Amino acid sequence: MFLAMDTVFDQCSIAILDSSGQVLSSHTETGKRQQTQQILPMIDAALSEAGIRLTDISALIFNRGPGAFSGIRINTAVVQALSVAHDIPCVDVSSLQAIAQCAYQKYGLTQVYSALDARMQQVYFGQYAVIDSESAIMQPVLIADSDSTEQLLDYDSQTESDFPIVGNGASLLTLNEGQVCHDDVWPDAVVIGQIGIAQFMAIGGTEAAQALPKYLRNQAWKTLKEQGKA
Repeated sequence: MFLAMDTVFDQCSIAILDSSGQVLSSHTETGKRQQTQQILPMIDAALSEAGIRLTDISALIFNRGPGAFSGIRINTAVVQALSVAHDIPCVDVSSLQAIAQCAYQKYGLTQVYSALDARMQQVYFGQYAVIDSESAIMQPVLIADSDSTEQLLDYDSQTESDFPIVGNGASLLTLNEGQVCHDDVWPDAVVIGQIGIAQFMAIGGTEAAQALPKYLRNQAWKTLKEQGKA
């Protein structure tokens, strides 16, 4: 059994899945103002609905970002606390990979650019593709001339290829001729869980101390002028 959670996409989403990806319980509350109050009761309710306890959980799967700072901190902190208290391994999932996976499930796209609005005139950006048709999981593609799979792009940037752009940052980039975008792709904890289960089966989980957030922008508290963008 796997417990997945997301508070990064302006929502509080909890799901419990078995190792085959079958959903045993799934609930999502939109909005981000009550996430700290919602998440633990929602976890309790999901466990009760699935008829299991935390001791039955094989791994805790969470959205590690990039994305909203407060949302990343909330589900990371909850996962770390539950991991320490119950000795359960953790699995971190990229928000950009989750967007790409959701696009694959919704539109059948097998190669996409994933873009999430990062505010401050930038988007979080990555490229993903289905490499193994049997697993049907979108995998990250290395950025050219880089050892990274995620980056920040300025609004109105153009991509090198004309793969579809998905996520709420898609319309903030300049499209190439014939390139399409889908900005209505919004993953929930079920999608996070499906990716996390595949990762866990392939490489296992990690201890709480290694369940770390991914911000990309570590100086977000600076003003636009201080960042040189004003």
